[in-house]
Amino acid sequence: MNIFVLEDEAAIGRAVGDLFCRFVQKKPAAVLGLATGASPVPAYRRMAERCRNGEVSFRRVRTFNLDEYCDLPEDHKNSYHTFMRQELFSWVDLPPENTGFLNGNAEDEFAESERYRLAIEKAGGIDIQLLGIGRNGHIGFNEPAENFTAESYKTALTGSTIAANSIYFDDIPMPRYAMTMGVGAILRARQIVLIATGGAKADAVKIMLEGEMSPRCPATALRQHPDVQVYLDPQAAALLRK
Repeated sequence: MNIFVLEDEAAIGRAVGDLFCRFVQKKPAAVLGLATGASPVPAYRRMAERCRNGEVSFRRVRTFNLDEYCDLPEDHKNSYHTFMRQELFSWVDLPPENTGFLNGNAEDEFAESERYRLAIEKAGGIDIQLLGIGRNGHIGFNEPAENFTAESYKTALTGSTIAANSIYFDDIPMPRYAMTMGVGAILRARQIVLIATGGAKADAVKIMLEGEMSPRCPATALRQHPDVQVYLDPQAAALLRK
């Protein structure tokens, strides 16, 4: 892993946004794995800024998102479809038909998992995957478990994840389930970039980088991958020994 500690989330956003833009400049038909939540927003704004300035085009890019809530309409204000439109897709020249999502409302979760796997495979596989990390070490919605997960699947959200995300649900109760790419599917990306900011993530970052590799902290699986870049602010890195 390559670990970078930058001064704040704005600096991380610029660095990661520029990294993704350089990747697309070199490979205009790149396949990007994207994440939601607060962590990637500054990077998305940087990508949108550089697209608006004519420095990079996303017209040939394909994207696949990590996860989506179950039992929530796609057009709900807190769906990840809506999040991506608001934070990135509406601000760049990415064709809507080039965006891929798991269907959290699929009747058959196993068929949906296979559909998503085949769609990513048909696109050539994910070139570069963006991740955040939860306070309990989850990546995507892969919560602490007894075993590392493989393909996309339907998962029950833990209490800590519900507590962290329920502040956004002021009109309906927060969903208790989500469809997510499994750890094995995430690790198939050729390159992985993880962002963690704020002191609330410090414990998870320490375990991810220095603790025992275990599905009890799913992010520790990233240590098996040959090309991972981790971007931290000083608060998220505060507990690291190195």
